[in-house]
Amino acid sequence: MQFEVFTLLPEVFPSYLETSILKRARERNLITVNVHNIRDYTHDKHHTTDDTPYGGGGGMVMKPEPVFEAIETVLGIAASPTPPEPASNIPIILLTPQGRVFNQSIAKELSQYKKIALLCGRYEGIDERIRENLVTDQISIGDYVLTGGEIPALIVIDAVARLLPDVLGDPTGAEDDSHAMGLLEYPHYTRPPEFRGNKVPDVLLSGDHAKIDKWRREQALERTFKKRPDMLEKAELTKEDLKFIEKLRTK
Repeated sequence: MQFEVFTLLPEVFPSYLETSILKRARERNLITVNVHNIRDYTHDKHHTTDDTPYGGGGGMVMKPEPVFEAIETVLGIAASPTPPEPASNIPIILLTPQGRVFNQSIAKELSQYKKIALLCGRYEGIDERIRENLVTDQISIGDYVLTGGEIPALIVIDAVARLLPDVLGDPTGAEDDSHAMGLLEYPHYTRPPEFRGNKVPDVLLSGDHAKIDKWRREQALERTFKKRPDMLEKAELTKEDLKFIEKLRTK
């Protein structure tokens, strides 16, 4: 899969992309991340990418010309007065607080594409003509304010990449992650079997995989019930799950 990232701060990306799972995925050509400096698509000697807003107010606004030129050049999109079709095989995603809130379902949706473009906002915001006539999707990573879209872009890349075949060492590793199965993840333990008087639950040492699976499911249900009960409304629950949750309610 190919990620095309458009930013004013390309130096933010290498340190994270060159470590751990994403580094190995790139080395094995499972993902490609191309980071494009929007300043390279300016035509004045100062490489100006922002200007004061019409109507006054604080802050600066990202100019449309370099953003349009960068994305149209890299993606091979012909200049047009109308926005690209949302059904295009290359989603052009603006990272913005005004977007749909990113979650595991959206990560799965994006993982089906061969290429996606991520536009990182900066300053007070972007010229509205970029939003109206260039981007095809908008994503937020939560209800808080950041100084730019670079960290959100890395979050999207990370979440999407781990869903791709062979990126994780364990083929089913992503399936049990919190949110991936609609619940928070069950507790994990490793050696030693006892640490400072705290023991690993006996069931995990039993070798009985049916009992282990049942314990893990119940732990995930209990954790979700206590910490994120809102998730249970959308989770796919069996009759056994519902009986267990009812027991938790009567405790």
